[in-house]
Amino acid sequence: MTTLNFTKMHGLGNDFVVIDALNQNIALTVAQICFIADRHLGIGCDQLLLVEKPDANSNADFKYRIYNADGSEVAQCGNGARCFARFVRDKNLSQKQDILVDTQARQLLLSFDDDGLITVNMGVPLHAPTDIPLQACAESKLYSLDVNGSQCAFGAVSMGNPHAVMQVSNLSAAPVNELGAALEGHCFFPERANIGFMQIIDRQHIKLRVFERGAGETKACGSGACAAVVVGIEQKLLDANVTVELPGGNLKIQWQGRLQPVFMTGPAVSVFDGQIVL
Repeated sequence: MTTLNFTKMHGLGNDFVVIDALNQNIALTVAQICFIADRHLGIGCDQLLLVEKPDANSNADFKYRIYNADGSEVAQCGNGARCFARFVRDKNLSQKQDILVDTQARQLLLSFDDDGLITVNMGVPLHAPTDIPLQACAESKLYSLDVNGSQCAFGAVSMGNPHAVMQVSNLSAAPVNELGAALEGHCFFPERANIGFMQIIDRQHIKLRVFERGAGETKACGSGACAAVVVGIEQKLLDANVTVELPGGNLKIQWQGRLQPVFMTGPAVSVFDGQIVL
């Protein structure tokens, strides 16, 4: 048996189990990750986050690894990135104002703001179908698929992970779980996708719900908020600074357009520390 120290955290209700893999020997199996994430038998979380040493020859401070509740490893999680920054500060692993981390997809810069919020430089969004990836011959600001006998139109972008974002007129009535599940695993997305449902309030304010691959609908999705704003700006529906209202709370997203990074600002909260025996 192995005993692991962990911290339960959340970013706007998107919850995480965060584990220090610098000072503990970590070799988790898919079954163990699923057990930890189970809300009835384990700790319960949308994703499990590992704090590791940076890649060899990297200039980063840490490596940031992310596992969904189904045990699959993914390359990006914006809310998790803010919790990662809060964790390393709270555990005295770093007292830097700006923390650089390696991920599977790219490096992220995590910055502590004076108001206690954390800003993440999420990097430059990718639009080419091969980069997202999509089974599409050419890039488009609006793609269309036949799903369950109905046509679904959506924008798509990679924020280090694949996102599809569709506009809806009434977010509370949107079929997030039914349509999200059908689209998440559609063959159009070779690596599956996170599915966002966006209601535009005005050019600086949207409401958003996200069905995350491997996790289902969550209270908030940081990379999904970034993707929705990027898609909205690309479609000339939004301005460069947008408040994204998620079920768990609000994020501030900034994007100045093609070839520029997306900045996400929001809170990160530690809930409790504990130990679990595997």
